Amino acid sequence: MTGYQDRPTGDQPGAPVPSGSTDPGIGAFPLPRRCPFSPPAEYARLRAEHPVVRLPMLGGDTAWVVSRHADVRQVLSDPRMSADRRRPGFPKFAPTTEGQRQASFANFRPPLNWLDPPEHAICRRQIVDEFSVRRVRQSRALVERVVDTHLDALTAAAPGADLVSTFAYPVPSQVICEVLGVPYGEHEFFERRSTLMFRRSTPADERARCAREIRDFLDVVVTDKEHRPGDDVLSRLLYRQRRAGGVDHEAVVSMAFVLLVAGHVTTSNMLALSVLALLTHPARLARLRAEPERFPAAVEELLRYFTVVEAATARTATAEVTIGGVTIAAGEGVVALGQAANRDPRVFEHPDEFDPDRDARAHLAFGHGRHICPGQHLARLEMEVALSRLFRRLPGLRLTMEVSDLPLKEDSNIFGLYALPVAW
Repeated sequence: MTGYQDRPTGDQPGAPVPSGSTDPGIGAFPLPRRCPFSPPAEYARLRAEHPVVRLPMLGGDTAWVVSRHADVRQVLSDPRMSADRRRPGFPKFAPTTEGQRQASFANFRPPLNWLDPPEHAICRRQIVDEFSVRRVRQSRALVERVVDTHLDALTAAAPGADLVSTFAYPVPSQVICEVLGVPYGEHEFFERRSTLMFRRSTPADERARCAREIRDFLDVVVTDKEHRPGDDVLSRLLYRQRRAGGVDHEAVVSMAFVLLVAGHVTTSNMLALSVLALLTHPARLARLRAEPERFPAAVEELLRYFTVVEAATARTATAEVTIGGVTIAAGEGVVALGQAANRDPRVFEHPDEFDPDRDARAHLAFGHGRHICPGQHLARLEMEVALSRLFRRLPGLRLTMEVSDLPLKEDSNIFGLYALPVAW
């Protein structure tokens, strides 16, 4: 028994679209996610009755929240939607004064995921080949080695452990460190600060301090690469800049920041939740064990089913835009609700069911449009290798805590588990 009941979507294709001005009275956004297997129940109501609606934000003010798959895709692909968090009107997911907001931007080059054209295209072009399908395929041996190393340590220690701290976090952290050329020995330093940055209850000043300390750490790493390059992404990025006429040190530090933080936090949370899903669906897991070639498709369904990232899909309209029949004025904030879109019955049949046999490739877990996650192919590879090898090495893997008692990251902009106690 998991202690949770499956929640029906509550909306059906063809439901009427209201004006968008009615407050559904569900409280401030983001809403807490209290079940590991389901988005907040209110999302189904939004999708059915208020697919484009203005809601209060936890950080103050209001923003438009968009919940249907087609509308979310439109928001994320519309050139009139800005990802620049410095813009007035950008949705605030945690309490922050205007002074704190401005101070957090001071002396800090905006990372790739904040940039708009043309700067965004220029910066993204510098790294896109490093995370292409071809390049990621070449990283399979690295990922397999890292996974096996942590499985060896896990099985040698004891017949039980917290899988979050011993496997789900270390694997993506070490992989992204080796890919970028960041010393993995410092993983506790950036992991702890990354967790605090995404926690909504963390005071704004502390969030800014954590970001600054990670940035300062990476400043040292990039400086070292300028003098002692290696065979890694940061060294190659510096080399290409040097050949083009000059190194933009701050731009490389900013790129390293978003790749390191996003490259370990998202995948680690997805790994822990994926293990939980498979352990609570034993028939599905048995089939994957018998036919491991099905793991890539299962990964797509896991990404759709959990959709751990929400904050990356916030935008500000730079001009008047019509979404789902609702007019959004220039300067107004918009949240494209990926968690709700990936449970839209207009796109996914029986969307609240975990079904590794479905074609889930229309999911928006990595975003959509020009800001789609550049590391998506690496994340897929890590999940496929980690899950297939974990369940092959530990056929008796089982939970040692009721699912309803697991500590959830209800207060984080990236959902996950604080712990996953298991035995084998």
